[in-house]
Amino acid sequence: MAETNYITSSCSISNGTVNKDINKAFENQGVDLSAFLLSIYQHFHFNYPKFYKMDNLSKLGWLAAEILLQDGFKKDNYQPEEVGVVLANSNSSLDNDLKYVDTIKEFPSPAVFVYTLPNIVIGEICIRHKFKGEHAFFIQDPFDTTFIAQQVNYLLDNDILHACICGWVEVLEQDYKAVLFLVEKKKTEKSLLFSAENMSSIFNKD
Repeated sequence: MAETNYITSSCSISNGTVNKDINKAFENQGVDLSAFLLSIYQHFHFNYPKFYKMDNLSKLGWLAAEILLQDGFKKDNYQPEEVGVVLANSNSSLDNDLKYVDTIKEFPSPAVFVYTLPNIVIGEICIRHKFKGEHAFFIQDPFDTTFIAQQVNYLLDNDILHACICGWVEVLEQDYKAVLFLVEKKKTEKSLLFSAENMSSIFNKD
């Protein structure tokens, strides 16, 4: 029997702005993507040296997940295998693939090659938080919130997961957008019903 699941937190990063639960949390206009991502990292006082080695797709997703999980998520309430990640975008890892192709002209870079898969961003999030639950990365255009809702509801309703980070993480050169949702079975004061419509509403606010 289908259960009711809830969006207990959301985070979006696009157009030089970071929003947490629809409220503006940070803004830095007029800089390129690399500088913008670094400014987010510094503004929130994150301390994770591996961040500097990531490609831009992983940095964007990692930052969105860090902000998403701040101020409210109780990781100790879950076993590592009870938390999963389901993400999507339209260009896979093309941004980094193009950079890797450029390195082949001289000497192929293993440091760049390691990020030529889109699901590496999931790995970076899971390593950071020690999540070991089910995960998947889908390529779709546009963001299919109905499909993502079906996937996540299946995982939660069948007790495969008890909490899930889901959403969209996209980077291609200077075009970027991340919108992540934390979905849990519990209802809180600020939570929204987890639905395709509510995901689309938040996604399209940017």
